[in-house]
Amino acid sequence: MTSPNGWRALLNAELAPRFALLCLGIWLNAADTLVTVTIMPSVAREIGGYQYFGWSVAAFLLGSILAGACAGKLSIRFGLRNATALAGVFYVLGCAMGALAPEFLTFVAGRLVQGLGAGAIVSLCYVAITALFPERLWPRVYGAVAGVWGAATLLGPLCGGLFAQAGFWRGAFWLFVVQGVIFVGAVLLMVPAAPRALEGGRIPRRQLALLTVGVSLIAAAGVIGGQLIPALCAVLGVLAMAAMLLVNGRSQNRLLPKAAGDLTTATGLGLLVIFACEAAAIGFTVYGPAFIQALHGASPLLSGYVIGGVAAGWTACSFAVAGLGPRREGLAIRLGAAIIVVGVAWGAFEMAHGSLVGVALSMITLGAGFGVCWAFLAKRVIGGAPADEQALASAAVPTTQLIGGAVGSAAAGALANLLGFAHGVDATVGHAHGFWLFAAFTPLALVGLGAAWRLGRD
Repeated sequence: MTSPNGWRALLNAELAPRFALLCLGIWLNAADTLVTVTIMPSVAREIGGYQYFGWSVAAFLLGSILAGACAGKLSIRFGLRNATALAGVFYVLGCAMGALAPEFLTFVAGRLVQGLGAGAIVSLCYVAITALFPERLWPRVYGAVAGVWGAATLLGPLCGGLFAQAGFWRGAFWLFVVQGVIFVGAVLLMVPAAPRALEGGRIPRRQLALLTVGVSLIAAAGVIGGQLIPALCAVLGVLAMAAMLLVNGRSQNRLLPKAAGDLTTATGLGLLVIFACEAAAIGFTVYGPAFIQALHGASPLLSGYVIGGVAAGWTACSFAVAGLGPRREGLAIRLGAAIIVVGVAWGAFEMAHGSLVGVALSMITLGAGFGVCWAFLAKRVIGGAPADEQALASAAVPTTQLIGGAVGSAAAGALANLLGFAHGVDATVGHAHGFWLFAAFTPLALVGLGAAWRLGRD
């Protein structure tokens, strides 16, 4: 007899199409990073824009943050079906802009639009779980969502690598245009006109505006000539991020919990660990494939899988520590942050002076650090928030990760241009200056470790 709460219950005639739609929506976002980083060296070789390399990641992540913050409000105003279909249209448009881009700034604009669509799709897919599936099946659906992210780790580099090696990187974007069109059509057919949607407050416009200004100024620091103006842009960018935290703490419509900037609280410390460690590590995602191909002679496909080691290490260690008791959570937080520091420093050396095997092992180590501490970081961030802000604290964990990625990728792009990588990565310059491109973020990882050490006190 089939259990009403089992996996087979998701495969009946009514729920199976909805389940497939949900998995497709999550896939569109989950696969993007590894597909895109795998083809980025090929993109830059054809249309230029090495000086804007970091912008391609920063723009996508920034778009995801903006859309994720607005998705709940859109689902109320337009209904879940229309809001999700609109998000899909933005995603398709962004992919098409990338596929057709004659030069890199158009490509970056497409990545921003694609991020807006992808961020909204993921947020609305989580809303759709409660709207389209009975409550008894929610654990199974959430488990399947995690499985889609895991599958993307394996299939993302394969997809991007095959197109890059075929000399047709634009085909990867056209493939996702097709999938996006299918998603929009399926949403219009399957999602009810007015299902139950999340309730939300006003959009935190001032925080989002300051965040956008901050990331943009940091990214601009690497492409503006001279010394004084780039330094001023970087400083103003950091100040804009600080102002965002200040405004957030005083606003009634918050992007992050009120305690996000308060390092005397578990919530503030945990979010600092997440931000600092993600910002310190994202440079490997942005520039890793280019270095692996130029300095280690790897194919686009192999370089994608080497960088995918971060996700593999993260996933494996997440399962390994899942059964730790409460008394060991603090140790896991400290140990994970320490492993991240080791991964960043080791990866910096291996990228510039080591071997391909060393690069792969360092990336797995870096991901393992995140896997060891991530679940316990999230638990303390949420548990440290007041009862009326715990939902906001839950959302702040992925939002802070995205903010860290956006800021870190913008900073990595600026530093790469200062170190001589504005026109590409070659072996000579890579061996001479590549170490500092990645190692410069080790102090940021140490900041994360310091916050983790305080947070890990039992």
